[in-house]
Amino acid sequence: MTNNCTEIAPGKIPKPWQQWGLNLVSHIYGGRDVVIAIDLTESVGLNTEGRLRLTQIIEDSLQSGDTVYVVPFASQVNPLQPDINPINLQSGIKFRGKAEDIESILNVLPFESEINLSNTDIQNAELFTYRGLAQLNQCRLANNNAIKPQSVVWLTDAPLLTSPGIASDTWVETPADSAFRVVDSEASQDRQSWLQTLPLKKRSRQWRGALRSQTITTKDNSTYQLSVVDIAPTIQEFCTPAPGGKETCLVMPYLFKMLWLPSTTLGCLIIAVGFWVKYLISLNKKWKIKITFESDDTREQQTCYLKHQQKIAIGDDNLNAIPCPGEDVRGYLIRKGNQIYLKPTKNAPFIYRDRDLDRETKITHNRFTINCPFEGKDFEIGFRVVK
Repeated sequence: MTNNCTEIAPGKIPKPWQQWGLNLVSHIYGGRDVVIAIDLTESVGLNTEGRLRLTQIIEDSLQSGDTVYVVPFASQVNPLQPDINPINLQSGIKFRGKAEDIESILNVLPFESEINLSNTDIQNAELFTYRGLAQLNQCRLANNNAIKPQSVVWLTDAPLLTSPGIASDTWVETPADSAFRVVDSEASQDRQSWLQTLPLKKRSRQWRGALRSQTITTKDNSTYQLSVVDIAPTIQEFCTPAPGGKETCLVMPYLFKMLWLPSTTLGCLIIAVGFWVKYLISLNKKWKIKITFESDDTREQQTCYLKHQQKIAIGDDNLNAIPCPGEDVRGYLIRKGNQIYLKPTKNAPFIYRDRDLDRETKITHNRFTINCPFEGKDFEIGFRVVK
């Protein structure tokens, strides 16, 4: 496939929680592999409806970030160009959602059957396609790139996902010398291993549950199927004993490399959101202000409540104000967010920490005292802020 990954064989199926991590990797980084596998024999021959449906898939179903591979087949896979492997990381057509990308794919598709081709070896095409797709994700694993979910769009009148060893009563067109006619041949067993290993999406225990098909009738009243097989994003797990009583595996190191940055970013985001929610809750919480008149024992303790962006007048006779001698409002107790401030009006002395305030001042303690002197006498007011 590529020079920097080795040829792949079926491995262990990842554990459910590992498969969850692999699905997460594919969702974070996006993109899919889409193979369009077309039977070139005359019995299929894409008619107007077939071309319309295939064009519809390309125009309406592909997403930006997808990569498209075209696999024409008959008795051999890719008979038009037998020396070229169409499923590799270099040959795929990148789809970016532009009109020219659609045109590039349509120009590659063989919309005409080949009159000299016959005897579709469907199991050979399946082995080539599914093994090739598995290789793509294994190459991405080797390069620490994101694996992708995969789909195969089959256009053929041959039966898909059959049991190994395809007899004539199942599919008569399989070439007589095909290794796939023998149940226990290496090719048949290899194909069966991939069908069992890859997570083909199916709704029942029967292979047919993995297929979504549309029957298309040709001009001579024969039929073929446009079928879609979806494969969840996965890699082949190989755990090997290593010196020192250790074991080397593939899935966990890969998941760590691919997910540590998104996980860290998500964790920081969650923490930031948590602090922000906590801050918003604190803004909506009323603060209780307990007030004592330390220079006048006859006055009872007073309690006021202060919301965000609210203020309480000091030196006013209103019910929600803090009284002090004189007729002038001396200042305000103001809450801004989770900070509290004293703001003088400069109408009369307003003393905080032995200084007559002339500007708004932030209070940094939950207990503090102000002095509102009148006619030569001090009038001290104590505050305790309960948040």
